[in-house]
Amino acid sequence: MREQSNISKRSSNRRSFLKNGLTAAGAATMASSLLGNGSSVFAQEEASGSLDKGDAALLRFAAAAEILETDFWVQYNELGGIRDKEVPGGSGNPVYTEKLKNLDEDMDVYIHDNTDDEISHFTFLNAYLASKGADTVDLDMFRTLPSSKATGARQIGRLTNLMQLTLDTSWWTRYRSGAHNPDLDPNFQFPQAVPDLSKGQFPAIPRTDADLSPDAHIQAIANTAAFHFPTIEQGGNSLYPSMAQRATSVEVLRILISIGPTETMHFQTWVDKAGHAVSPPFNVTDPTNQLTFPDLSNVGKLFTPNLIMPEPCPFISRDLPRCSVIRPTETNGIAMGVVKFLTDMGLFIGQSKAFFKLLHDLAEDADAARR
Repeated sequence: MREQSNISKRSSNRRSFLKNGLTAAGAATMASSLLGNGSSVFAQEEASGSLDKGDAALLRFAAAAEILETDFWVQYNELGGIRDKEVPGGSGNPVYTEKLKNLDEDMDVYIHDNTDDEISHFTFLNAYLASKGADTVDLDMFRTLPSSKATGARQIGRLTNLMQLTLDTSWWTRYRSGAHNPDLDPNFQFPQAVPDLSKGQFPAIPRTDADLSPDAHIQAIANTAAFHFPTIEQGGNSLYPSMAQRATSVEVLRILISIGPTETMHFQTWVDKAGHAVSPPFNVTDPTNQLTFPDLSNVGKLFTPNLIMPEPCPFISRDLPRCSVIRPTETNGIAMGVVKFLTDMGLFIGQSKAFFKLLHDLAEDADAARR
């Protein structure tokens, strides 16, 4: 009973916060609903329709995450992917695209297809919520961050910032380690594949056309993108099975365990491509900031670039045989963990307090869901 009371209190506080924030955020903008079914932002609580409240919260958080993910994939596609009816917008940046294709000749195809997948995810999740009479998610009022000024990018407001990224690349060794699993060893520090990426803020897209040279600089930007891709997708890789453990409805469970494996497919694809950024001849050092992509081709099994299958590791209990699994999949606090992961990455640098308030509240509601 106390937990349900806290959920209701958070929902009411969220609406109160938005109402009180009209002046700071702009009355015309804030008068629009954050929730996409026409509900007022001044409502007492999000509608769950015929869904269990916890299930609706899980799907709303997933929809928000997919909207955010779509936002940055669209930016990548504008500059380095393929523009068509499925993923329109932008006109491409030939120099950036060339550097991405140094890592794999089909990088533009993969960027396009990943973008198309993420669009389909949030579109489906919102449509499903609406079909059950539940509130959907709309983050359009927070599209306020600047675009890249480089050739090929549209000049529109963004939700995410790809120009100041700090990347944790420890997933590289986490999935190659047979001795440790973060679910059983939460304090173990897995080594970073590219230590420099965790120590500063780096662009993953050209900020202006000035970033298109010197050659090693724009290659380093493409390499940063190549590591951002799997870093993001391994997050979704863990998010969906972790949230699925909290679902009540079999149908909601089906949705979560059906979308989740597509994130795994993305992750494995991008792990393979990232390997070329830490192998000769493209493991460059950026002369403008000394960001170095090391040569990992001969430094031992824990770093070997072509080991893209998850190594069997301890799972559930060390008394059981090792098993090749997604890790982590601990469900407690998963949504808030994802918010912290994305925030620490620098993806939201420049966003408003209202944005962070909404994202944290959506995560808290998802984490409060119980079977």
